[in-house]
Amino acid sequence: MENLTKLLNWEDVKGWFYVLNDLSIFYVILPFFIVELVRYTFLKQMSWDIIKDSIANMITFGAFVFIEYALGILFITKLYFWVYEHISLTHLPITWITIICCILLADFAYYWDHRMMHRIGIGWVTHTVHHSSPHFNMSVAYRFGPLDAVFPLLFSLPIVMLGFNPILVLFCEAFVQVFQTLLHTEAVGKLIKPIEAIFNTPSHHRVHHGSNRQYWDKNYAGILIIWDKIFGTFEPEVEKVVFGVSEPINSNNPITVFFHGFTRFADKLKNIKGFSNKLKAFVKPPDWEPSDE
Repeated sequence: MENLTKLLNWEDVKGWFYVLNDLSIFYVILPFFIVELVRYTFLKQMSWDIIKDSIANMITFGAFVFIEYALGILFITKLYFWVYEHISLTHLPITWITIICCILLADFAYYWDHRMMHRIGIGWVTHTVHHSSPHFNMSVAYRFGPLDAVFPLLFSLPIVMLGFNPILVLFCEAFVQVFQTLLHTEAVGKLIKPIEAIFNTPSHHRVHHGSNRQYWDKNYAGILIIWDKIFGTFEPEVEKVVFGVSEPINSNNPITVFFHGFTRFADKLKNIKGFSNKLKAFVKPPDWEPSDE
């Protein structure tokens, strides 16, 4: 217990997160993606469509990062620190206990942020980009929509308000994202039952990316699948997963991929009568129509 509550050197903490988060793309993600490409080739599934889809994924990631840095990263960091200095209940020290608690809270927040992006129209407008690929590999993990960095603020700021250091919160959010990245693969089957029961796994996340009707809006978890089991959104992988969205975009054009959620939503708004109904479309589920009420 003494080791868990011992104050940690902040520079050492940043160093560990740098290795676990930032450098993971070089020693885990890229090597694993290469293995997946070899697997596609061995199974005779390699195609130009997969290659073009992977390139589109990387371009959407670049666009997402540009938007995040150009429009939000400085503002978000300043907002976190303003909340930390003026609204937070306390300022918690950096110990192993607070790091573990912050990771758990970031994971819990991720579940609800992820669920919201699926269940309200404006959330799905941006998050549909991530789900629109008919393939499932490491590159799909980097297929982001334009506003994917905005909605997490609603759920991460309360963690800062509890007294967790803003940079620690950002690091823990990144840690959850890196864990999720590793789940985007068909190369790994189901793992042993204790792991499948507690943690999110490639099998659980394949379900989340399924366009099969029974797989819609299931398995939102980041690290711990127990959130889905507690809140009734868990679905095991049984039927073979068909990846993508219910209305395929049938395009590898990065611009089409990146903005198709907005163009489809704009078309939907044009066809909805009444100003109040148009407003409802922003917060109602993506498949909502006025006639449903």
